[in-house]
Amino acid sequence: MLKRLAARMQEASDGLRFEEAAVFRDQIQSLSKMAQRQYADTGSDQDADVIGFVSEHGLACVNLVMVRGGRHLGDRSFFPQNAQERDAGEVLQAFIAQHYLERPVPPLLVTGEDLDAAEAEAFLSAHAGHRIHVAVRPVGERRAWLEMARENALQALKQRLSEQTTQEARLAALREGLGLPDSVQRIECFDVSHTQGEAAVASCVVYDRRDMRRSEYRRYNIAEVTPGDDYAAMKQALARRYGRIAGGEGVMPDLVLIDGGKGQVHAAGDALAELGLNDVALVGVAKGPERKPGLEELWIAGRLEPRRLPSDDAGLHLIQAIRDEAHRFAIAGHRARRGKKRVTSSLESIGGVGAKRRRELLARFGGLKGVLGASIEDLAQVEGISRTLAERIYRELHAA
Repeated sequence: MLKRLAARMQEASDGLRFEEAAVFRDQIQSLSKMAQRQYADTGSDQDADVIGFVSEHGLACVNLVMVRGGRHLGDRSFFPQNAQERDAGEVLQAFIAQHYLERPVPPLLVTGEDLDAAEAEAFLSAHAGHRIHVAVRPVGERRAWLEMARENALQALKQRLSEQTTQEARLAALREGLGLPDSVQRIECFDVSHTQGEAAVASCVVYDRRDMRRSEYRRYNIAEVTPGDDYAAMKQALARRYGRIAGGEGVMPDLVLIDGGKGQVHAAGDALAELGLNDVALVGVAKGPERKPGLEELWIAGRLEPRRLPSDDAGLHLIQAIRDEAHRFAIAGHRARRGKKRVTSSLESIGGVGAKRRRELLARFGGLKGVLGASIEDLAQVEGISRTLAERIYRELHAA
């Protein structure tokens, strides 16, 4: 963590964002002092999760410190949503119920907040199948752990607030640069990835409330368009994405970004118009001369010429970050689809492997990736697969 903070401090300093750099400097100093206090080895052999909580400026942070065998194995910070109007006890009660739903629970939880310990113990004990103790307002060694968790939460919260300030400045600059109203908050960005038209996948990533919303990302396998027709692929992706919104489901973004130029924007505009969604702002992000970052051309729907923002413009930096995330997400989806298609084709081409045996293989190994990772011995364990056939399957899959 110290290395990441040092890199962020250097980046902020290089960009002349000295106030932001000072926040990172303070975080580094606090964490260094905490490390020097040597809480990593507590001198006991207890297993526990220690939960610290802080809240500032409408943002809440929960830090969970993992202690196993008396040793601090690490920590992780969480930022619960919609915690502004709830007290610390309520937030932690909800966090504990959700966090341990699909995770093993250590025999001891330590926290300093006023929550219903008996209720939490009953829920966790029933879930874990063994006695769980929740210590509230601890003393001694446990209090030292809790101070560590609270300090971690405070530093994580300061970092998140600093990042949000930067994101707000970027969003404000984007609105100004594109002539958009101050109400613009939610941005969705599309990209299409394929290899010479094969296995085309469109991605949609979402930026909202000054952060990327990964749980809302979506991919669309493009079908029934001419291979390599990026305009038709883009039109199909937007029609599928916003068709349900036009029907009253979901949330319409304030701004739609398209990875591409004038042609892609025209295709996207047609898709939106056919759905009766003519009011959303639409902008294409085209790579500039020699495809160098900072020289992007921004094609705003309804305008004949592109707009260019200075390479150091904060709004352009936000556009680049969102566009790059859409590109990454599309490429990952395309590679997965292409790999699945090729492995399936390879299985179909192997003599002696019919539809039933393909189903058996996929079910046994949990999908195509598992089949590829299976050894000859593993393959031979599948019903209906002889040693000879297993050798043939392995040889042909790994020769492809």
